Amino acid sequence: MRVISKRVLRDFWEVHDDAKEALKSWYSETEKSKWSSPKEIKEEYAKASIIGDSRVVFNICGNKYRLIVKINYSRHWAFIRFIGTHQEYDKINSEKI
Repeated sequence: MRVISKRVLRDFWEVHDDAKEALKSWYSETEKSKWSSPKEIKEEYAKASIIGDSRVVFNICGNKYRLIVKINYSRHWAFIRFIGTHQEYDKINSEKI
């Protein structure tokens, strides 16, 4: 999968240093993945939530942070739509962001 864009993650971990290693690991694992369906994501990330409009919510740092990614399975792209605290996540519409 091609992750678009790592800069969003980097900007986040510069403010939230405790998320740095978890986000680097997620990025590295995702770049190596070739997911073709939500089922394949769930096999690798059992606690990920599959939501509408090809979006997946990943729990970062034991669910302290939430990462929303829109997946284009046919092109193998992962678009980062949101990264934030659990409180920030609660204020957004995860299927529309």
